[in-house]
This record gives sequence, structure tokens and C-alpha cells, in this order.
Amino acid sequence: MLLESRQILSRVKPAVGAETPVSISEKKKNKTKVPSLEEYLQQRDYLGAFTLLEFQRSIGEKEEHADLWIGYCAFHLGDYKRAMEEYKSLTMKPDCLAEVWVFLACALFFLGLYQEAEEAASKAPMSPLQNRLLFHLAHKFNDEKRLMGFHQNLEDVTEDQLSLASIHYMRSHYQEAIDIYKRLLLQNKDFLALKVYVALCYYKLDYYDVSQEVLAVYLQSMPDSTIALNLKACNHFRLYNGKAAEAELKNLIDISSCSLEFAKELIRHNLVVFRGGEGALQVLPPLIDVIPEARLNLVIYYLRQDDVQEAYNLIQDLVPTTPQEYILKGVVNAALGQEIGSRDHLKIAQQFFQLVGGSASECDTIPGRQCMASCFFLLRQFEDVLIYLNSVKGYFYNDDTFNFNYAQAKAALGNYKEAEEVFLLIQNEKIKNDYVYLSWLARCYIMNQRGRLAWELYLKMGTSSDSFSLLQLIANDCYKMGQFYYAAKAFDALEKLDPGSNYWEGKRGACVGIFQLILANKESKENLKEVLSLLRNSGNPQVEYIIRALRKWAKDNRVLLS
Repeated sequence: MLLESRQILSRVKPAVGAETPVSISEKKKNKTKVPSLEEYLQQRDYLGAFTLLEFQRSIGEKEEHADLWIGYCAFHLGDYKRAMEEYKSLTMKPDCLAEVWVFLACALFFLGLYQEAEEAASKAPMSPLQNRLLFHLAHKFNDEKRLMGFHQNLEDVTEDQLSLASIHYMRSHYQEAIDIYKRLLLQNKDFLALKVYVALCYYKLDYYDVSQEVLAVYLQSMPDSTIALNLKACNHFRLYNGKAAEAELKNLIDISSCSLEFAKELIRHNLVVFRGGEGALQVLPPLIDVIPEARLNLVIYYLRQDDVQEAYNLIQDLVPTTPQEYILKGVVNAALGQEIGSRDHLKIAQQFFQLVGGSASECDTIPGRQCMASCFFLLRQFEDVLIYLNSVKGYFYNDDTFNFNYAQAKAALGNYKEAEEVFLLIQNEKIKNDYVYLSWLARCYIMNQRGRLAWELYLKMGTSSDSFSLLQLIANDCYKMGQFYYAAKAFDALEKLDPGSNYWEGKRGACVGIFQLILANKESKENLKEVLSLLRNSGNPQVEYIIRALRKWAKDNRVLLS
């Protein structure tokens, strides 16, 4: 119930109602009255309780078990280091209570010192708290056998069920976690913080509108909740855009009670995401070991900057545990494999995509189906690619990246007309200038008998290795499809760029092909003039013989060549 406790903390000072007439002496009496430790704890005013205990310790007036209470208050204030120090000092005393070891273990766990936490917990007597802690440690250590053992020790009590739900959440079993939270809410309607946990699960399941509805109930009671306002901003990011999310996050920034360092770091991290990566290199690196998503978002930033090697360096040692981590490792390995021509990286990427897409929890989600499509794409099984992409097409109508992959799969199966239509939906200039896009679109144009458009694509390109490759594609595909006019132009350009190669034969065949089409009245006789011009560009001895034959035909058929 940490979320609920945090929000109650922000209401330590009660709202002041209308003042009733009281005597001056009674006012003075109320002013000077200091709440007791028990009153502070009942109000969950851990800061007040902590301050009182520290003051009493400094003047030599100690409550019974004061050191234990100081550790307890520090823990609930999120000061786990101070809690650890208090509990450690207690364990060194001969009359130390045995259960202090499990309290120390909890503080160590929240500090990320898992090995030390397990050692401390092993010295404590068996208890439900110890079992819950060891259950979570088994998850951290990926020890499935011990995890199941501690799972069997859990009872049908609130604390144990909350612990089980959190493990489900961390293992991406979000529906199982929701079922537990909803059952607990039916039994305990005042456990409002569970609404946030349910909303978090729906967010992870991509049901952002449902998450928002559940969250609204909690925010009515706790409008300044750090976690809830941040989740609301994340929902807005998914449902609308970065600007809408940033506007929501400003509400969180303006709250004066938001003094926890973690909240400040969370805000800085999410602002980078909402602003499309702006300030990523300044904000994200220091947060890599603080916020788990910081590493993943920095990897995404590097990918968007086409710095694939840096993205790989950052993620190569990460052992994936969530679908998002598996997907990102797959994307990075696929990008690197394509960039450096590594079959090993492409194989790793294909395996990661298959793991996610084939898992029971992800197979029917949109990312899961995209993963299976990516897996089959790398295996060049394009019929299977289209099965999965067609199942999620409705969610990505205006998504350029989706359309780019969808069109490639269509074209690879020979559906050139549909592929051309999808390619032309793409608006992203970076994709439209990519050679893969240009080459596939050119092929679609040619296969759809629109060779002129393919030739125009080439004319718009600057001189480069990509333009040379596109010329080769146009020359060969146009020749194959009987569009000899543009095949001849392409072979002529290739011959000029690389005179030593045997492009003459292709040009000669294309020129003869044009002549055959003229004879069949399928090509304009006017093009014969340009055929002669193209032939004269070659120094091959066969040129004169072909030109004489063409001139003779032109003369006999009264076709002007000058």
C-alpha cells in the first residue's frame, strides 16, 4: 500500500474549517500540545514520528524500542539507507530481537543489495514477511525452483496476495495481477491504491483508455499522487501525443509535495520521451541504473539517430526479462545485422522475435504479432509475414514504418499493384530517400508497366553507388518486362559510367526490342531516332551494321530520322 501511504503523507496538515469560539487558555493549551508517537503513526505521519524520535534521542528521552521505530519511519519515508543503518546497529546488540534481521533484509532489498538481503533474511525466524521477501529475491535471482517453493507458502491474506500480484506484474502476467487486485478491491473497497496498480496493468496491456478510467477514480481522492499523475501523463502520450503528455506532467511538476528525488528523476526521464528524445544524451545516461526504462529509451534514441553500433554497445550485456527488452534486443540485432551484413546478428534477432511472438502472454497482442511478422520477414517467409501484418493493419493505417514493411512483403510475393499503393502512402522523407524504398518502388512501377516513373526516380537521385544499383535494377527489370525503351536508356547510362563492363549486349538487345515493338505498332516510330542516338554512344563495331539496317527500314517506311 505504498502509494496510498505516500499520498496521505501530503495531507499531514489537516484542512482548516470554520473557527469556533474557544477560550484563549484552551487555544494556548492546543498550541503547546505535541502529538504522541502513537498519534503520528496512526496518521501515517512518518516524518513527524521520525522527527519526534530523533529529538527525544538527542535529549536522552527515549521511547521503548525507539531505535526500531526510527528504522521503521525511515523505511516508510523511503530513506532505506538510514533504515539499514539503524537495523544494522541493532543487530550488533546482544539483546537484539531476531525479527530485526528480516527488517534489515527489507531495507537491503530496496537498496538493490539482493545478495546481502538474502543473507540477512536467512538469519531471521520463519515468518510471512520473510517468505514474501525470499519470494521476491528468488524472482530477482531468476531461481524458478525456489520461487515456486515460496509461492506455495503464500496464504490467502492481503499482504501475501499483494506480493503475488506484484510478481505477476514483474513477470508480465498482467491479467493475473489484475484478477488478484480486483478480488482484493471487492473485499477492501477502501484500498484505493489498488486502483493505481490495476491501471498500471491495463497500461502494460495497451488498454490506455481503460487505464485512464480506473486511474480517474483514484485521482479524485488523491489528486497529487506522484505515481498516478505520471501514469496519467503516460496514458496521454500513448492516446494522443507528447505535447498532451507534457501538459499533464506539468501538474506533477507544480505540486510542492513532490520532493522525492525519484519523482524528480522520473519527470526528467519522461519529459525526454514526451519530447521525442530531446535532451536524451544529457538526461538519460545518469539514470540508466536508477530507472529501468532509461537504458531502453537511450537505445531507442541511438537507433533513431542511426547510431546502431552505440545502441548495440548499450544493450548487448542486458539480459532480457520483459517482452519490451526482448523486442528491443531483436530490433538492435536486426539493424546491426543488416548494417554490417552479419547473419549471426540476424539469427539472434529472429530468435528474440520468435520468443516474444510465440509466448502465451504476447501471442495475441499487437507487439506479439508484429514480432512474429518480423521473425518471418527475416526468414523471408512473406506469406506468413502478411498473415500477421494483416491481423494488425487496422491499427497502423498511417504508420510509415508499418506501411514500409507491409509494402515490401506484398512486393516480395508479386503483389506489385497493392505494394505500389502502400509505398505511395509513406510520407516520411527519411524512408522515401532510403535505397530499399526507392528500389522496391521502382520495381513495382516496372512490374505495373510504368517504367517511365521508375526512370524518373533515378533522374532525381544524385550520383552514388545507390543510383548505380538502381540503374542496374531498372535496366534488367525493364528488359525482362519488355519495356525496352527505358531498359535501353538505363543500359546506355550504365555503359557511360562503366565502359569496361559488358553493358553493350544489354543495350543492343533493348534497342532491337524497341525496333520489334515499333514493327508491332506497340511503340512510337518517333522513338527510332533516339534508338540511333543511343547506339552511336557505343564504340562497338556492331553499331554501324545495326544503324544501317534501321536506316534502311526507316527509309522504306518513310520515317524521318533527322
